[in-house]
Amino acid sequence: MRRVLAMPRTLLRPLAGPPRRSPEGYQLDVQLQVLLRAMSIEPELHELGVERSRRRMDKSAPLLDRVVSGVRTRDLSSPLPMRVYWPVVEDRGKLPIVVYFHGGGWVIGSIASHDGICRALAAEVGAVVVSVGYRLGPEHRFPAAVDDALLATRWVSEHAAELGGDPSRLAVAGDSAGGNLAATTALQLRDRVRFQLLVYPVTDLTLQHASYRHFAEGFLLTRAAMEWFIAHWVDESQQRNPLASPLFVEDLRGAPPATILTAGFDPLRDEGRAYAARLRDAGVPVDDRLYPSLIHGFFSMAGAIDAAAAAFDDAVAALRRGLS
Repeated sequence: MRRVLAMPRTLLRPLAGPPRRSPEGYQLDVQLQVLLRAMSIEPELHELGVERSRRRMDKSAPLLDRVVSGVRTRDLSSPLPMRVYWPVVEDRGKLPIVVYFHGGGWVIGSIASHDGICRALAAEVGAVVVSVGYRLGPEHRFPAAVDDALLATRWVSEHAAELGGDPSRLAVAGDSAGGNLAATTALQLRDRVRFQLLVYPVTDLTLQHASYRHFAEGFLLTRAAMEWFIAHWVDESQQRNPLASPLFVEDLRGAPPATILTAGFDPLRDEGRAYAARLRDAGVPVDDRLYPSLIHGFFSMAGAIDAAAAAFDDAVAALRRGLS
């Protein structure tokens, strides 16, 4: 698929079909349009059941990752399964450290599915990256993942020096459900977390935003999939719990500075931007970056989709600035 996506855009357009536009007039990236057409014959992840969807994500998520070299890793099992990534750097001083939470709707996704992302962040940010294997639903429902994210970040903060990291330059980051966990962790550890990178984060489990209507299907992540994920993780009565939906946190003052990346054709777009606005209203420095031509999942496509690569570069630059 990488070879097809690398073809000139003039050749991709006939494969993609007519341009697709959002209600706001955003035009879907032609490379992504080709990718979506190729994927349209596959069943959606939530249609496969929990175990099969987990296997498929672990296999498919890395296929379009950016490939980097020169990163050393070690797997840890305590206090949680974690994988630590160290970049090759000339400076022998303590490095900034990033705790990363993978996406997957709190049901699928793993350290393995997001290995490429974490390798690339370690190499390009020049930071120690710790990827967390938090517990998943439906076996472990809310707030298990929230508790794990908090436990892991506290542990990394307390053991940063042993990992070659600087505890005063600690960031949390994550995509989708992982962005949700990063956001809630940043709020609970405002005194330890210096910066937060939230990539198309889930911030409101009520599914009330307009982007859920505009992009309910046809753009990789669907409304039906989100309903499936949420039902496997949290009871309906808990959907407005601030630890599940950070958009409902009453007081966001003092939260760490944030960069929030959202995609123009993503059901989660509006809640991510709403959270950015709420942080800004609370006096928190926020870099709210909308990528109009992209879809949910672009963070795992930086090795093949040009616009996704540019967005990944922006995330790297944001972490460098936030941890400088």
